[in-house]
Amino acid sequence: MHYCLFDIDGTLMNTGGAGQAAMEATFAEVFGITAPIKEKIPMAGRTDRAITGDIFRYYEIDLSESNLARFIAGYFERLPRHLQQLDGLLLPGVRELLQQLTTQKNVILGLLTGNYLGGATIKLEHFEIDHHFGFGGFGDNHFERDDVASEALAEIHQRYPNENVQPHNVWVIGDTPADVQCGRAIGANVIAVGTGFCEREDLIASSPDHFFEDFSVIEEFLKLMN
Repeated sequence: MHYCLFDIDGTLMNTGGAGQAAMEATFAEVFGITAPIKEKIPMAGRTDRAITGDIFRYYEIDLSESNLARFIAGYFERLPRHLQQLDGLLLPGVRELLQQLTTQKNVILGLLTGNYLGGATIKLEHFEIDHHFGFGGFGDNHFERDDVASEALAEIHQRYPNENVQPHNVWVIGDTPADVQCGRAIGANVIAVGTGFCEREDLIASSPDHFFEDFSVIEEFLKLMN
């Protein structure tokens, strides 16, 4: 059995910046912070929990449980609107690849993403691919991507206790060196895809096991599962 753990942003989809826009709108409307986030806080390959914490600290907002809950609720409320307004899209070959993988009896699909679980669900539902994924590791409680990977791997073991899950049967698929690193942290195979904002040379230099420009090469991907 092969367990494929997909990143979301830059790997499955480009939301047109909807996540950042929804975060900025939440900070503006809930906390009165109107400056662009990306100019102040690095976001690519990081968890939403880490990004949120950095923004709170940068603008000296009390990082209390109540403030964090207000932010997350506001973000989830605004994200669907920004997904509708911006020109997002599924990346090349993604819908067809997921459909093909879902029909494979020896493949199970999951997620390994820095998104909050609620945010991930909203994005996947918007592009109508949520039904392909039943579990994963998410960025709700983790500041480091490696910890998200450990959560996803633990989910595999919990859901499939009778399977002999080996590292060579687990695949981490993403678009940044952080995806490669977290895959290495759990001993998984890593597939990198050049559809995100990371420089191609930097992504290849991070030494994934396989690199695809995009997922239009469906047959090449499927060969790895056989």
